[in-house]
Amino acid sequence: MNGKVCIVTGATSGIGAETAKQLAQRGATVIVVGRNAEKSAGAVAWIKQQSDNAAVDYLLADLSSQQDIRALAQRFKDKYARLDVLVNNAGGLWRSRQESVDGIEMTFAVNHLSYFLFTNLLLDTLIASAPARIVNVASNLHQQAALDFDDLQSTRHYSGWAAYNNSKLINVLFTYELARRLSGVRVTANALHPGVISTNLMTANDSSRARFDPASTGGEHGARTSVYLASSPEVEGVTGKYFVASKAVASSPASYDEAAARRLWQVSAAMTV
Repeated sequence: MNGKVCIVTGATSGIGAETAKQLAQRGATVIVVGRNAEKSAGAVAWIKQQSDNAAVDYLLADLSSQQDIRALAQRFKDKYARLDVLVNNAGGLWRSRQESVDGIEMTFAVNHLSYFLFTNLLLDTLIASAPARIVNVASNLHQQAALDFDDLQSTRHYSGWAAYNNSKLINVLFTYELARRLSGVRVTANALHPGVISTNLMTANDSSRARFDPASTGGEHGARTSVYLASSPEVEGVTGKYFVASKAVASSPASYDEAAARRLWQVSAAMTV
């Protein structure tokens, strides 16, 4: 990965921190995206120490805010000339229904729209850097989802886990549609299930934990497939697939609904104008 530039969102703990560390260990220049400056700086210091790689930096953004996402993309472009790998990893689960600063249900805003908007803002750089890769962290919980396009933001009834499961199906639908739209430009898009691991998923939206704690990363096993998709020559050119334990497998029948994927894209585009 020497000479490669990689972004990992949600990289101050758990799978994201481990993914960033392992990419840095392979020689990549790694940009950690976090929300809290102290925690992000701590993650960068830890990754540098673990990888013996000084080419690790962080950029700050609240990924529930579209204004922040746009500013993040611009700050990256101002500082870096290329992007070889984008790992969309940030996410959370909210027990009670909350809305973002943009008035969007938080699970939908962070777990999907941040992927959608950030990726689209960086597509020109990814295409210019081709071959490049987009890696979207989803979950096997997408198999339990049941999308209602008339209530994507769970206004009628809210369950934290149902909203999370739906967001993971949306991640897979988005990945497949993105791969179709990127056909012929040598930028691949794949989704993955990281495995069942211990992370701070339920506290991902809790900013009170300001300091980075290396013991809380807990994602070494869960990062393996993300790192594989980001770095392995075995998947060079492979796109529009869903991976579990570094193997391409079938996702849920609902995830292959191309009409739903196109509709989701249109809805997402309208919500991120």
